[in-house]
This record gives sequence, C-alpha cells and structure tokens, in this order.
Amino acid sequence: MPFPPIALVGESFIGEGPNAAHTNIVIGRKGGPVETAWSTALASPSAGYAPYVTVVRPDVPVKPLTLFVNKAAAVGELHQRATWGSAQAGVASGVADAVEQGLIPADEADDLLIIAAVWVNPAVDDLDESFRNQRTAAFRAVAAAIHRTPSVPDVLAAAQAGPANPFYTPSAEQLDASAPRLESVAR
Repeated sequence: MPFPPIALVGESFIGEGPNAAHTNIVIGRKGGPVETAWSTALASPSAGYAPYVTVVRPDVPVKPLTLFVNKAAAVGELHQRATWGSAQAGVASGVADAVEQGLIPADEADDLLIIAAVWVNPAVDDLDESFRNQRTAAFRAVAAAIHRTPSVPDVLAAAQAGPANPFYTPSAEQLDASAPRLESVAR
C-alpha cells in the first residue's frame, strides 16, 4: 500500500517523572509542505534550539530523514547528553522500528520526511530510561500518525471524562465552572 500523499501528525507520551518522553511527529512527502517546514526549521536554529538530522550512528541518518526539534533548551551536561544522545538515539530507533515493522513502507522511506518535536525534561536523570521512553514514544507517534489515531469519538470521550496530563488535571468543579455554554455565545 503506498504511503498517503498528505501530511500525517501523531503524538505519544510515554513514561513518568523526569525521564518521560513526549513526541509530536509530522510525516510528509519530499516536495510538499513538510519539506518546506523541515528545511526551514533546519536552517533556522535559535538560542538553545538547534534542530538537527537524527542519526542511528554518526554518518547514518535514520530513514525517513528525521529532524529532531528539541522542545526544551538543553541545559546542563546530563540534559545535553540526553537531548543529543539518548533521546536522539531513541527517536532514531523508534523511526527505524516503524520502517522495519512496516508502518512506513521501506521502499518509500527515501521519499518521506519526518519532523519530531521531542520533550526531554531538564531534570532527566537516567539516560537508559530516557532512551527507552523516547524510542517507544517515537514509534507510537509514527503509528498514531499512520493510523490517524485517536479517532474523533475517542477524543470526545476523553474530553468528556476530563483532560489530564502529568502537569495538570483540573478538578470536577473546575471542569464544570469553566465549561463553555452555547447559550452564552452572542449570535
């Protein structure tokens, strides 16, 4: 089955604490808008944020070519080693796993590009756990993009149950008090 001609987006959050991984993935064809965004990001580093090509090993970029975009400026030696080391290796492995397992057709890998926006907590304290979580997050983000998950009904069910993430979960009272009311919208 040929890879779709459209840009696909996926997300995954894996792990707990300072070694958790949160990865957002955009996959698209060369010659399209993803290539423009990929090239622009690569050519536009800023203080603390230097997108780079993700490699399996030096001189061996993962295919599809994957741009690693850090969500947190790399500060301190361990955080830098995690960002440019374990997290990058995890993303490269997760993308390679997706190709190996057929999520991304190997014969189309050279025609595709991936942008991976990757969270590495500045408090990271275990490079091996960081690697494992980043690998799983990258693979699951690719899978979510390919399978276009979650579905709209899944999103609405989760929203009905109430949003939650490792940084904030509103109380039932806050959910009720902040709920928009259609009747309050001016027409």
